[in-house]
Amino acid sequence: MTKKAKTRTLSAYQAKRNFQKTPEPSGSGRPKRAPSSIKPGKGFFCVQKHLASHLHYDFRLEHDGVLLSWAVPKGPSLNPRDKRLAMRVEDHPLDYGDFEGVIPEGYGAGIVMLWDRGSWSPETTDVSRALADGELKFSLAATKLKGSWVLVRTGNSGEESKGGEPRTWLLIKHKDDCAGPIDVTTAAPLSVKSFGDFADILAADKPDLWQSNKPAKGGVAGEMLTNIIEQAAKLKAGKRPVRKLKKR
Repeated sequence: MTKKAKTRTLSAYQAKRNFQKTPEPSGSGRPKRAPSSIKPGKGFFCVQKHLASHLHYDFRLEHDGVLLSWAVPKGPSLNPRDKRLAMRVEDHPLDYGDFEGVIPEGYGAGIVMLWDRGSWSPETTDVSRALADGELKFSLAATKLKGSWVLVRTGNSGEESKGGEPRTWLLIKHKDDCAGPIDVTTAAPLSVKSFGDFADILAADKPDLWQSNKPAKGGVAGEMLTNIIEQAAKLKAGKRPVRKLKKR
């Protein structure tokens, strides 16, 4: 991908963020692939658990120099019977695949956990055509998510991107040896990078940052964040056992 094409692809991502305030990568400069451990011929894959105004899971696949991204409110499911809503969002820079931390204010303000990562392989010869047709079949080889999957565009909700393309997709696990009735988001809730939870990630940053202006101010997400802030404060004060985090 040329630099011109990459800049155009990431313009929506960059327009929504103030990089003087957010620790997120800007995506400027030469494209930078996330981990170097991905085998040739495979693409990088990750899921980031994001507690902002609502808890959701950002599902990302490397393609054409960026991370194609979908927000999955309930998170991925290993049960083929579950058709998980996946809203297509702006492409993200490859550097984002290693991001974990606190977005203090602005778009996406909240805590980001690197919940899963690994590689993906398309089950088609033309990924761009599959995306345009609205059905992308692929295999995952990650820590928590494995086996065959499909993303299917529905296009019947009235939700469209600026380019006119329907944003509403479904994320579905195919029947294989990696499928099952286990709730993977509950069974494996921690980070694959730091091995911590949201409170650990916040405590490693600035737990007092949101005492007066929390990004999630009501509902389930607001209550969850209030509890996380309290846990992070106890961690800082030494009143809760500290989970040893890997250096980021």
